[in-house]
Amino acid sequence: MSIRTLFVGVSLAVLGTAGASAADLIIPTTPQPIYESAGFSWEGLYAGVRAGGQFVGTNQYGNLGAGASITQGVIGGAVGVNFLPMDPFLLGAEVTGDYVWGNNLSTGEFFANLRAGAVVTDSVLVYAIGGVGVQTGPNNAGSVGLYQLGGGVEVAVTDAITVRGEVVGQGDFSDAGGADSFFETTKATVGVFYHF
Repeated sequence: MSIRTLFVGVSLAVLGTAGASAADLIIPTTPQPIYESAGFSWEGLYAGVRAGGQFVGTNQYGNLGAGASITQGVIGGAVGVNFLPMDPFLLGAEVTGDYVWGNNLSTGEFFANLRAGAVVTDSVLVYAIGGVGVQTGPNNAGSVGLYQLGGGVEVAVTDAITVRGEVVGQGDFSDAGGADSFFETTKATVGVFYHF
């Protein structure tokens, strides 16, 4: 065997090995995203303010006289907590306090509520709300027990702030001669909430 044959054989072996190892370096991969957003977190404490209107029908509602048929302004706030026992269902508890004024009458309304809803998308919550509360009377007329049922939609606009629209039907626990409607008033509010 000559040196020349040995040199050619070694050269071919080296070139074959280099080609094989170069082929092993090219591995097709799919790049992973650097950051994946987890979406809005609906769980936890929140607080906010709201404003709207209350539309009282002709039946007596709380300390407002029968045949009132009035529209009043509403401004107030709410504090609550949400839980997600299983995705997408939400349960929560909330307390609200509202100052209601108009037609030379002003009252305060305070409710303890339960909420149940569904997270439709990461940033949209649809819910039902129900609760019991009390209305303080105008001119220290005393307090009246109330209830409310309704629903709303809440939309996340940042990673901590939501905007909510809510409509509830309200009534009192008094029986005005059997002619009392179940819902004697409607309250519609829009609010801004901060989630901690």
